Amino acid sequence: MSGDAPGDGHRATPVRPRPAPEEPTVRVPEPREPRPDGRPRVLVAVGTDKHPFDRLVSWLTQWHGTVGGEVVLTVQHGHTRADDLPDAVPFLGHADLQAAMARADLVVCHGGPATILEARRHGHLPIVVPRDPTRGEHVDDHQLLFARRLGAAGLVALCESRQELLDSLTAGLADRARFTVAVDAGAADGRRAAVRRVGVIVEDLVAAAAQRHHRQWWRPWRGPGPNGRRKP
Repeated sequence: MSGDAPGDGHRATPVRPRPAPEEPTVRVPEPREPRPDGRPRVLVAVGTDKHPFDRLVSWLTQWHGTVGGEVVLTVQHGHTRADDLPDAVPFLGHADLQAAMARADLVVCHGGPATILEARRHGHLPIVVPRDPTRGEHVDDHQLLFARRLGAAGLVALCESRQELLDSLTAGLADRARFTVAVDAGAADGRRAAVRRVGVIVEDLVAAAAQRHHRQWWRPWRGPGPNGRRKP
């Protein structure tokens, strides 16, 4: 065993470091193909929830009255009346919604995780107005909590007031790059990373909601006190 390292009598095999995994290629989405008339496209999606979202639609109606024909506005309004908005449709199929997001210059939406994730997958920083249950817009406050978490993380442009929405629309039309996010060139890695990040936030919110709704409503029996009465 002369010349061998002490131990089992075998020469030590040099360990070669593994190559570091390649980072996914990140790029900024290609510029949207402009309309022949140069007008920007704004897509609004309120989702399919049965509760009306009159607050958002009324804000958009007022805003559209000031910009007139300067923008091309498409509104998916669900169960909300949108009589005064052009190109308003109750619902869009999955393929139609994907195509609309791919064409849009700006995306405004409710606080639904799926809609937000799809908007970001298409390279948008979505302008998000979450539904408020105190106004009859949803059954609970998960959209508010979710959108606030994403807003704090810089993943959405959170708007909880009419003025915040107007400011975001004005800023987005003046500089659309401010509402564009980088996406993975292969898309798959980017989607998985986004799903994981959004999933963690959703799980945290669900756990917090479960704690709020399952608080102990009974008091344990501690036996009788010295006077025979129940202990407080």
